[in-house]
Amino acid sequence: MDNNLHDYRKSYEKSSLDKENLNQNPLQQFRSWFHDVEKSGGLDEANAMTISTIGADDFPKNRIVLLKYYDENGFVFYTNYESEKGRALLRNPKTSLSFFWPNTERQVIIKGLAEKLPDHVSDNYFASRPKGSQLGALVSNQSKVIENREVLEKELKSLEDQYQNKEVPRPKNWGGFLVRPLSMEFWQGRPNRLHDRFRFTLIDDLDWKIERLAP
Repeated sequence: MDNNLHDYRKSYEKSSLDKENLNQNPLQQFRSWFHDVEKSGGLDEANAMTISTIGADDFPKNRIVLLKYYDENGFVFYTNYESEKGRALLRNPKTSLSFFWPNTERQVIIKGLAEKLPDHVSDNYFASRPKGSQLGALVSNQSKVIENREVLEKELKSLEDQYQNKEVPRPKNWGGFLVRPLSMEFWQGRPNRLHDRFRFTLIDDLDWKIERLAP
């Protein structure tokens, strides 16, 4: 079996990043880049992000989740609190988020602390979801071992009958996390692997220190 990937190469030439062009607020810089991704097209789910957690076994684990909201406080996503990532974040709130947008040749890496959202915020978001997604949250004991898929489908059918003409309540073990950033790194692909990288580091909970990093 030939697993040689040496020829998988790409020259990044779409843009550049200079300190003079950076917004002094990294959340605003993120907003600008996110809008660029949306305008450039050709990418499904621009809000897909990798989240890293440290599990009870002290190993890191990455998985893709969907960013559902962001503002000056940070980045919000929703999950089952009793899932592997939910339990990991409740045990150790230190986490990392990363976005890779190949259509703009950009990455953003965020380090921060995760905290549960207030119940009313999770309630409001859950109520806005399609009914099928609401029922899916009730069906799935996320990350638990199950015998087969039929177990899920049987439970889903039962819940569809039960809530046919009723609102679906938010499970108490399902809700949102807010990740408050402590540092944010912006990476712009450049030719010859001389990429542009800038890191924002939060100082005194108010100001951001900006540093250029070697590629």
